Amino acid sequence: MEVKLWNDKREREMYENFAELFAIIKATEKLEKAYVRDIISSAEYETECQKLIAHFKTLSSTLKDIVPSIERFHDTYKMDCPAALNRLVTSGVPATVEHRAAVVMSSTTSAAIVAECVQNFITAMDSLKLNMVAVDQVHPLLSDLSASLNKLTILPPDFEGKTKMRDWIARLSKMGAADELTEQQARQLHFDLESSYNSFMAALPTAGT
Repeated sequence: MEVKLWNDKREREMYENFAELFAIIKATEKLEKAYVRDIISSAEYETECQKLIAHFKTLSSTLKDIVPSIERFHDTYKMDCPAALNRLVTSGVPATVEHRAAVVMSSTTSAAIVAECVQNFITAMDSLKLNMVAVDQVHPLLSDLSASLNKLTILPPDFEGKTKMRDWIARLSKMGAADELTEQQARQLHFDLESSYNSFMAALPTAGT
């Protein structure tokens, strides 16, 4: 006796869509594993993955009333495709695109911190030139500079600018807020700032490669 999976054209179409969704999830799982194992190139992976994601988005949109949860569909049919679920449902973009975005985000963040460090160096040096030598004027500027240098992970812990700013901050902390740097101290601090700034700029191309 022949068993029918559907009673009418609409049901038949629904089961065909289910089969297609099942196939897309399985194909994505195989593709993810092939990419992780270096069986296919990044370019091949990205092209095929984008096609599967596009098909998946179209089909899941069509089936949203019948299949409100892709995870439930996955569990119902015992598919065991965690990588595919991550790629299709959670991420929505190929792994190669995710990696490029992470690199861009990292370099953008670093660029912003570099700009902050440069600004803090210049502000501190300019303030000394304007004879702003009171402890409560100098200390916040050096603290800001030290904090921005510590945020920049491309600089080593013993970087000249970090150690010199720590020394100066420790020295200023022992003085009163209204105390002022002597002319000799101000000249030395300006020299240390300028020296640290030059070392900082010299470190960037090497650290950025």
